[in-house]
Amino acid sequence: MNKIQLLVAILFLAFSAQAQRNPVVVSPEVHPNHSVTFRFSAKNAKQVLLEAQFLKDKLPMQKDASGIWSVTVDPVKPDIYPYCFWVDDTQVTDPNNTAIFANERFKYSLVDIPGDTPLIHSLQNVPHGKISYRYYNSKTLGTTRPLVIYTPPGFNVNGKTKYPVLYLIHGGSDTEETWTKVGKANLIADNLIAQGKAKPMIIVMPYGNVRPKPMPDFTPDVMNDVIPFVEANYPVLTDSQNRAIAGFSVGGGQTLNIGLTNTDKFAYVCAYAPYPETEEFRKNFSNYAPDAEKMNKQLKLFTLSVGTEDFLFESVKKNIAMFKEKGLKPVSYIVDGGHTWMNCKQYLATTLPQLFK
Repeated sequence: MNKIQLLVAILFLAFSAQAQRNPVVVSPEVHPNHSVTFRFSAKNAKQVLLEAQFLKDKLPMQKDASGIWSVTVDPVKPDIYPYCFWVDDTQVTDPNNTAIFANERFKYSLVDIPGDTPLIHSLQNVPHGKISYRYYNSKTLGTTRPLVIYTPPGFNVNGKTKYPVLYLIHGGSDTEETWTKVGKANLIADNLIAQGKAKPMIIVMPYGNVRPKPMPDFTPDVMNDVIPFVEANYPVLTDSQNRAIAGFSVGGGQTLNIGLTNTDKFAYVCAYAPYPETEEFRKNFSNYAPDAEKMNKQLKLFTLSVGTEDFLFESVKKNIAMFKEKGLKPVSYIVDGGHTWMNCKQYLATTLPQLFK
């Protein structure tokens, strides 16, 4: 075989291999009218279903001659939604979508449906802050642990400006990345700062799961390890008036555990749909007897947020009433919707402008 024949043979094999590959799949495809087409390639599957947080029930998908399953859903309210596919009863993420929900238990992809005008969490043409992945030594837990830290536009670690700090905690089974990858906390902060509605701040997002250590150990980890690390490595203001704590779900419960037992350290405590069924929460608040007069002077903002369809709605209302009965002054933010990160972005966008005022 001469060189020309060899080259022809190689090209033929290359084109044959290309022809045998699965066709290119675009998924999800968001249309201008906010409808969305989802696709999944599975020639041998007997059934593929779409599950999404904007659907009440799983939606059957249809297979074409090439083995691609697809379905187009009616226009959806603009937001960021988790979704997945069920392939013959097996849950899978969308292999054609790099946007993955950061979580240790369930596996979802994310579809971003933009609004006709930019939503508060959208990527906009404004000055942007920076997300850094850092590690700190936790003497409390005896290990090295991760942090995600947002620094605002114009931040200079060696500059003269010192910043207030928000410690922002994720939900149960989420990770230190969930507030940026799903909650878009960095973009919400960018946009609100650009609009002059929020003060430039540093946002510290720790990893709230300390297992196999006891979960209550997260509180001393934050107080004795996370905060000192931040204050030793960043130009921050260190008084309580410039320190806030907030969190969602399990992280909302952790926010109350940490914030309300350290009101000399945190003047802002914002709990988003806080989960109360933990050993630490019950210990702190089952027979709660606060010095309300002192705490009300220390707290510049104390909020509890929840959706009317949230499975924690009744417990949050009960805790709001309990805190008021004890003489504290919680502000409640009640919105539509459930225990979702769509609501979580609303909670953050509501409270950020109220911090450090």
